[in-house]
Amino acid sequence: MDGFVADDAYAIGLVTAEELPGVAEELAALLVDTVHAGASLGFLAPLDHGEALAWWRALGPDVADGRLLLWTVRAGADGRLAGTVQLRPAAPANGRHRGEVAKLMVHPADRGHRLAGRLLAALEERAHGLGLRLLVLDTETGSPAERMYAAAGWTRVGSVPDYATDPSGVLHPTTVFFKALGG
Repeated sequence: MDGFVADDAYAIGLVTAEELPGVAEELAALLVDTVHAGASLGFLAPLDHGEALAWWRALGPDVADGRLLLWTVRAGADGRLAGTVQLRPAAPANGRHRGEVAKLMVHPADRGHRLAGRLLAALEERAHGLGLRLLVLDTETGSPAERMYAAAGWTRVGSVPDYATDPSGVLHPTTVFFKALGG
């Protein structure tokens, strides 16, 4: 994996297009577990593993073309997939200085190890290296993710009522954040 960063317990790496088919099954299992644990990621529960797998596999062309960057974090002891995050650089000519952060997930069994913050830090470093100066994202209002983004230095723009449903189908507002990158 390109961009590999390790510590004693977890390793973060950027997934290449060639590697994506080999990790798609694990990513699908992570998505299913995270949605079933209540995370609002654009899917409803119960999420079928086959549907999740097809969704990950469909990202291959975007990863290959650089329209999507995808990181994973793995538990060092057994190499088990513990989390992921995505960066989608903006395509329009007037927006090539920005990118959107999406699908930040940490497996419920691996929460409490600051993996979300580590994934964000790896993404922000790479985004800065690509010349991106502004990142945006949205997350369910009132969720633990909202508190994590604020603690990681992201600026809250506001919220949009009834933006999306949680996995059980209940409407929730979303909070929009941005982060300006140095340089």
